[in-house]
Amino acid sequence: MPIPKKKQGEQQKNFMMRCVPELMKYHDKDQAIAMCYDAFKGSVELESYNDYPQGASNNAKRAIAFKEKNGSKCGTQVGWVRARQLADKKNITRDTIARMASFKRHQQHKDVPYSEGCGGIMWDAWGGSAGINWAISKLKQIDKK
Repeated sequence: MPIPKKKQGEQQKNFMMRCVPELMKYHDKDQAIAMCYDAFKGSVELESYNDYPQGASNNAKRAIAFKEKNGSKCGTQVGWVRARQLADKKNITRDTIARMASFKRHQQHKDVPYSEGCGGIMWDAWGGSAGINWAISKLKQIDKK
């Protein structure tokens, strides 16, 4: 099952509307969104990883559980797709790992209680300290190859 290719000049919204339904024939919605997002960005890679710590997966699960129970307007669709990938121990690409590592810039908001703002819940959705620190280290390891 080939992943659709971005057409020249195609906007991300249009590509996603075309790609996601096609991939949902073979994958769950969250995975289809993540794959299409990566394909649009031109970063679909052969190698992917799921050796992130269990703590990262647990942090993502905690954020998802809170959102499902209490609702939340925090974060983006991509952030919640990332949380689902981590919670389900799905493989993630180097590009995704780089985005996780760059999430460190939000560390100053990680202690905001879920019920009081978006900082803590989104920090955990992206794997929390366990996930972010792993991503920074893993990115260095990958780039040494």
